[in-house]
Amino acid sequence: MHGLCMATKTISIDLSAYERLTTARAHEKESFSKVIKRALWPASRITGKGLLKALESMPRASSDVINVLDANQSLDLPPSDKWA
Repeated sequence: MHGLCMATKTISIDLSAYERLTTARAHEKESFSKVIKRALWPASRITGKGLLKALESMPRASSDVINVLDANQSLDLPPSDKWA
């Protein structure tokens, strides 16, 4: 029977991160993979759904503000030299 082979990925980390991983090992022979799997990661991330929820709680712009923004939009022209 062939041995099971686990896929691996090589990553680069800075020395500070390496020291933190080394310090977090339960014992000297524990792999960094096991240390990372034991780590507690934040459960929530910023998502589109979260952004929409935050936007819903913000006050709506008045029609005066919207009119000023619309008027100023026409003043936003592309640069004369697109490479500058």
